[in-house]
Amino acid sequence: MFESFIYYLSPMGQMALASDGTFLTRAAFCPVSWTQELPYRENIVLKQACRQLKAYFAGESCRFEVPLRPSGTPFQLVVWECLRQIPYGATWSYKDLARAAGNEKAARAVGKASHFNPLVIFIPCHRVIGANGALTGYAGGMEKKAFLLQLEKRFGAEK
Repeated sequence: MFESFIYYLSPMGQMALASDGTFLTRAAFCPVSWTQELPYRENIVLKQACRQLKAYFAGESCRFEVPLRPSGTPFQLVVWECLRQIPYGATWSYKDLARAAGNEKAARAVGKASHFNPLVIFIPCHRVIGANGALTGYAGGMEKKAFLLQLEKRFGAEK
């Protein structure tokens, strides 16, 4: 499957977005090694993703409608779909996420699946927190997770 990528400058730093021409397949904070494997080229999906990120960071939109196609194991795909069900501005614990994925005792497994989320922000793994309400793990770094949660809290109150 042919892919291309572009960079997007977010308020938290540069991101790399990849697409197969029909779906957004990857979104990550830089640096990322997979960009070396792909040609730098815009397409309609990548332009749509950038517009939606811009609206998200400006507090103008709390929904992403760009078509997504993450690549992962069947379990990861279930977890990532459950992550998409967490409402904007809300948080779930890993236990809540495990329950939604069908196994309340799988909190560690869903945490690991969240860590390998290939579409940060679009699949909102930043909305998962520890059972005690504390911020825990985020592949992009804890400061980015805190930033995203504050952004959604601030703009969620206005929605």
